[in-house]
Amino acid sequence: MLHKTSVKAGLSAAAVISALLIPAAGSASAAPAVSGKTVTAAADSFDAKCRSHSRTYVLKKYYRQVPVGPPTFYTLRCGTSTWGWKHIKAGHGWDSTMDRKIGAAIGSGDANGRGGYSTYANQCPRVEKFRTIIGTPAARNDLLTAYKVDQPAAAGAARC
Repeated sequence: MLHKTSVKAGLSAAAVISALLIPAAGSASAAPAVSGKTVTAAADSFDAKCRSHSRTYVLKKYYRQVPVGPPTFYTLRCGTSTWGWKHIKAGHGWDSTMDRKIGAAIGSGDANGRGGYSTYANQCPRVEKFRTIIGTPAARNDLLTAYKVDQPAAAGAARC
């Protein structure tokens, strides 16, 4: 009887260890997304949250420090096919790099004249690399869209 108990305990321990080591089907190491970008745990989580919440559900906040006072925050909502996270994911792809670029553009980018913030390559003439546009049907401080850009800045070619 003692032998059967130790075998059962050993098998149970092995099952627990293998469950911890084998990634789940929905994990970050799962198959790549259709767009060719790897699906991140955050994307899976955002998908789940948007399936169970409305289009106005806030997924994330991005912050921009203003000269005086508390930082201004900009929200990423679930959205629809034309604005918010669902739009960005479907039209431009979503991964940790997209999230990081949005944070950099909002946090320290320059106003782009389109109601958002952009980051630029450190060269002359100035070339816009990434753009965010703020303002949605849900709220004026919401992220409408974000995408990669590779064109000279709208202000025209600077003298170098």
